[in-house]
Amino acid sequence: MSQKDKKERMAIMAAFMKYTLDRDQYPLSVYKFCKDTKNDEKMFYKYFGSLNAVRAMVWESFYDNVMSLLEKEENFKNSTPKDRLLSFYFTFFEVLLLNRSYVLFSLSDQERMMGKMADLAALKKLFKAFATELIEDGNEKKPSYSQHPPKLFSEAAWIQLCFLLKFWNDDTSPDFEKTDQAIEKSVQTAFDVFENTPLSALVDFGKFLWKEKFASS
Repeated sequence: MSQKDKKERMAIMAAFMKYTLDRDQYPLSVYKFCKDTKNDEKMFYKYFGSLNAVRAMVWESFYDNVMSLLEKEENFKNSTPKDRLLSFYFTFFEVLLLNRSYVLFSLSDQERMMGKMADLAALKKLFKAFATELIEDGNEKKPSYSQHPPKLFSEAAWIQLCFLLKFWNDDTSPDFEKTDQAIEKSVQTAFDVFENTPLSALVDFGKFLWKEKFASS
């Protein structure tokens, strides 16, 4: 895709997000959206087959932005799987913070955080591919009998991301410091499970969640 095409596609997504927030609802039709935002309908269909496709592409663009930022970090590719996952999560939520109003609207529109949400389908596919790569890297140093199935553990990683999204969605702490703690503890727990030494981390993470639940009730 040329730079011109990328700019046009991004402009449509930006207009879509602004339209949604200004009216507190998604556009009801492509015709109405294009008319109100002064976009050419033919150009819209050049990049998107429907309004739902725009919604999915917004989330996909968040992922693309994260990976673009991470790939610029000199040591990212040579870091451990654990450090790469931590870097992804921290950068992911920094990107979401720039669009928090839209993200909160998008998440509030979903009936279930961990259901088959069409908006997050592309993000799920991309993130699970990333998680699979981390798992396969971790398996390289393990004997075959103790290796973990990438398909199963990448799905677990997706569930973890959904949990963190919900946590961040509800977080009212200054600078979202509680989300940072949740990221660190959940990743530590996940990799302790991955290394078959989960007990202390599970207890620690459980205490953290209990404290947050009790404090907010």
